[in-house]
Amino acid sequence: MLDYEKPIFEQGYTKIVGCDEAGRGPLCGPVVCASCILPIGYQNELINDSKKLTDKKRRILFDEIKKVAIAYAIVAISPEEIDKINIYEASRKGMTLAIKQMEVKPDYIITDCMPLFGFDGIPQENLVKGDAKAMCVAAASILAKVTRDKIMEEIDKQYPQYNIKKHKGYPTKEHIELLNKYGPIKGLYRYSYNPVKQATQIKISLLED
Repeated sequence: MLDYEKPIFEQGYTKIVGCDEAGRGPLCGPVVCASCILPIGYQNELINDSKKLTDKKRRILFDEIKKVAIAYAIVAISPEEIDKINIYEASRKGMTLAIKQMEVKPDYIITDCMPLFGFDGIPQENLVKGDAKAMCVAAASILAKVTRDKIMEEIDKQYPQYNIKKHKGYPTKEHIELLNKYGPIKGLYRYSYNPVKQATQIKISLLED
């Protein structure tokens, strides 16, 4: 994967930041965004798009990436904010904040197909499937995914009736059935998502009956 960054390093850029998110599709929980700058020439053939890795491998790489990274940051955007500005803008906001929160300023930005604003003078590439092409983006995807999974596992302890530890908030058949049964919880669910809207109406109907 480092092949993508090599020509950029050869142009004289030394602090390439990769950005990605985890959790755009789930019905509940935050969307988590991460930024990561890896050292020049750092190689780890295990690093890949987080979706292609097992949970165990992701967690091992999570610790490795945090240890070797020149800089990284992780930002969670709440369900309330997602409902307010929509998931696309929430993802953009999270990635932007993640870059700005790093202790090191990047000189080149690569995102997973997400144009970012407010970084005038810094070259930027918005790669389709960037997490499968650029190592720094893949590293960011792992940081975001593992962090979000940990958040969802903690939420599961508070609301075990939704079995969140299993589906992590994604709209599986089981999750939608449990959502319809128990109804959505404010602060946890994304009320702008259709399955949550429908579950809200079902709950209202049951209460009226």
